Amino acid sequence: MEWTEASIYTSSEGVELLCGKLLELGISGFAVEDPRDFQEFLDETTPHWDYVDDSLMALKEAETRVIVYLPQNSQGSEMLAAVRAMVAQQKAADREKRMGRLEISCGSLLEEDWENNWKQYYKPMRVGRRLVVVPCWEAYERKPEDVVLKLDPGMAFGTGAHATTRLCMELLEESVTPGCAMLDVGCGSGILAVCAVLLGAESAVGVDIDELAAKIAGENAALNGVSGCTRFVQGDLTEKISGQYDVICANIVADVIIRLCPSIPAFLKPDGVFLASGIIDERSVEVERAIQASGLTVTGRREEGGWVALHCQRLGE
Repeated sequence: MEWTEASIYTSSEGVELLCGKLLELGISGFAVEDPRDFQEFLDETTPHWDYVDDSLMALKEAETRVIVYLPQNSQGSEMLAAVRAMVAQQKAADREKRMGRLEISCGSLLEEDWENNWKQYYKPMRVGRRLVVVPCWEAYERKPEDVVLKLDPGMAFGTGAHATTRLCMELLEESVTPGCAMLDVGCGSGILAVCAVLLGAESAVGVDIDELAAKIAGENAALNGVSGCTRFVQGDLTEKISGQYDVICANIVADVIIRLCPSIPAFLKPDGVFLASGIIDERSVEVERAIQASGLTVTGRREEGGWVALHCQRLGE
């Protein structure tokens, strides 16, 4: 299958806003190349390298861009048109030119290239106090206190590298108790559901509107030896879900979380926890209002790089 690779040229300052807008459009297949971030990466890791490939070093001089991947079909054409309209809107609003030139260039990419080329940038990463996300193709020397999550995200959203997922994982580490039941709405790669079981949950259910994501999530559960404790289904939000849970996660986007909120109390046990992430800062107040209107209480908030995650609770009745 061929994909359209659309590069949106911007500035370091414009990256977070563009990523947020893309997620709001329902696009999670994107990557970021930012010389500023790459320089920080080099500063932190170069002492451990014997050789740095020239193609990697070229990123130091590259123009900042957000790269969007869309299938070459009618749906992909519609999404590309929506991206063009969004970028044009941002360009018109950016009168001080703080977001760079905001232009788009497109090319074609074979599926196998997209699946494999990005792996050179995805390395083991520590999240929170004990969690370590390790790509399945990387070696990692476990420390005694580590909770290691092996992951092959494939073409599903959720590597642990994005702030929205990290924030949610940090809150999960604080919220999961031994023997609890967890639900992940919009599970993507299954990273949060698998994480919950590794942290001590008795069971975890994940649901995603993308059938491929549900399949990949099941494969990641098997990779971590927790298939017997997890179940992944394809469906829209909670339409195929039943029962009640101690912890519910939704690492999606503001509009979808707002649509989901009225359904949450029916699936949440008394004193249960609802973790909402994927929220850009300017939408957080709107999301909090929707959460409170559903009868839940916002009991905590975490922020990173313009993203917000909320810890909410259904207080005992």
